[in-house]
Amino acid sequence: MARKPKDTQPFGSWPSPINASMVARSGLGNSALPREVQADESGVYWIESRPQEAGRYVIQHLSPSGSKRTLTPDGFSVRTKVHEYGGGSYLLWKGSIFFSNEEDQRLYRQDPGKAPRPISPEPSHERELRFANGTISPDGKSLIYICEEHSAGDVKNYLALLSPDGLDELSCIQFGADFYANPRFSPDGAKVIWLSWDLPHMPWEGTELWMAHLQEGELIEACVLAGGLAESIFQPEWGPNGDVLFVSDRTGWWNLYRWERDHIEAITQLEVEFGLPMWTLSTKTYTLVDDHLLVASYLDKGQPAIAIIDLESGDIEHQELEYSYLPGSIESGPDQKVWFLAGSPYLFPGLSCLDMETREINRAVEIRSYDLALAYFSFPEHFSFKLPNGAEAYAHYYPPAHPEISGLPDELPPLIVKGHGGPTSAAKPYLNLEIQFWTSRGFAVVDVDYSGSSGYGRKYRDRLKGQWGIVDVNDCVEAARYLAKIDRADPQRLLITGGSAGGYIVLSALTKYDRFAAGASYYGVADILSFVEDTHKFEAGYDTYLIGSYPEFAEVYHQRSPINHADRIKSPVILFQGLEDKIVPPSQSEVFVEALKANNIYHKYITFEGEGHGFRRAESISIALEAELKFYREVLKISASSSD
Repeated sequence: MARKPKDTQPFGSWPSPINASMVARSGLGNSALPREVQADESGVYWIESRPQEAGRYVIQHLSPSGSKRTLTPDGFSVRTKVHEYGGGSYLLWKGSIFFSNEEDQRLYRQDPGKAPRPISPEPSHERELRFANGTISPDGKSLIYICEEHSAGDVKNYLALLSPDGLDELSCIQFGADFYANPRFSPDGAKVIWLSWDLPHMPWEGTELWMAHLQEGELIEACVLAGGLAESIFQPEWGPNGDVLFVSDRTGWWNLYRWERDHIEAITQLEVEFGLPMWTLSTKTYTLVDDHLLVASYLDKGQPAIAIIDLESGDIEHQELEYSYLPGSIESGPDQKVWFLAGSPYLFPGLSCLDMETREINRAVEIRSYDLALAYFSFPEHFSFKLPNGAEAYAHYYPPAHPEISGLPDELPPLIVKGHGGPTSAAKPYLNLEIQFWTSRGFAVVDVDYSGSSGYGRKYRDRLKGQWGIVDVNDCVEAARYLAKIDRADPQRLLITGGSAGGYIVLSALTKYDRFAAGASYYGVADILSFVEDTHKFEAGYDTYLIGSYPEFAEVYHQRSPINHADRIKSPVILFQGLEDKIVPPSQSEVFVEALKANNIYHKYITFEGEGHGFRRAESISIALEAELKFYREVLKISASSSD
């Protein structure tokens, strides 16, 4: 039977079954992603978001028989706000769950069949004590957690020892560094390892790996095993023989290493990335299956893969992988099973299983599934493009896609340039309904892994050092220029969008270039100086890496703050802001809006009560997306289809 010819309609006007409410139910960006896989004899656990329940997070459980259930009762949300970005929100031990509750940030214990009960001290004021990334001693008698104490305008981070029963007050057992991560009891409970680092550094710049003996509730004989100001250590774990495994970028690439009796040896020596920037405290890229086998995920020029590594022989077996996105959550379970989260262009990240006996990978749980034909989904094309200086940058291009409609003859699609947040992060090429919302309506999208993105080695990350607001912005502009040059986008209808650091790219690009028809900034940084003065502790020194120390580089801060150049903007702007954002506070957007008003620039400003840095409520997501679409169509003079 001959295929019915497609109808032709102007790009950007197509009707689509992927509406804003559908996107909202699936969640938006990082806040929607499942996270923190753990496993024991009773099954597999992970955290899911519930946008339709005001964005709360719940622990899910998959039993060995395949039944799935929600373990977190109503009234609780499993999320820590340590470092504001959280991670390491829960811990398993013999059927019991220890978790941080989002509302009060207290640590709770949930025993099988019982209601959660708090085990951390009642704070003197709201959210004073926050807990993350815990470890429990082999005998189950002691917990060590990262504790973040907020009092009198000051924030202190330290390692705290407390009772799993909540019977004793917590005690500070390690302090002095600005930040801590990954405390881990040794298999015999006698030693503890952890990471630490100090301002102004971020954990992907330089960290130290420590070890100490735990005696009578105190850490003694603490010593540094590896790391320093120019070496990033990631995910230390105890090995099978009392050795310590960890990831280090000492060669310029995050590779696996082993420390044993003051000697460090490389497990892998590849130009790939076995580590990820530690924005959250729960990220894991490798897991021990037994005493000699380790399974690790890695990125090869931004593309994910899995390796099975024999720790005795050093042999590496590269596993075939149909997925395009691994968020760094992998865990070994009983029966030679390795569980991990993964997504692809046609799958939202869900729970997958690698059977070590057969080497087969099977999908175990779809966390978000959609009753949509694959023809509605745009499949990203990962490509590289040359920069003016001859270097390469990378991006993912999503062409318009619709099973029944194509663009008008001789018409090129409008292009939405998307800059990811971080900025030390990366594009996430899984089935993201936010992107498909646009491509199914006839927009093209390019998600840019600009210079400074992770997944391409430290040298690529360090391109951003001192160059924030320069190389990232230029790369997004060059990606758009390249796609227009090869007729994949209409050069007269280029749009730019992004959240957080991606929002900063939007505002910076609009002040520097007369290339974009419009822009959309989601909680973007407008005034770098006010960001320096008003941001949270975790990123309090990030500007030193991105720009330079203040006030020594005060003029650079001024020059790279979009707020100081709002009068240069000629293109319309729409801004979205959560009113409870502690990372990029509302004052950032408000000051920029006043400048736009003063300079008579067409704009819209939409705020959301109860939202922080990254929208999690379904209603907020839906409103923002519909407003952005309406704004673009208004600016580009695109008439919507009557059925959209």
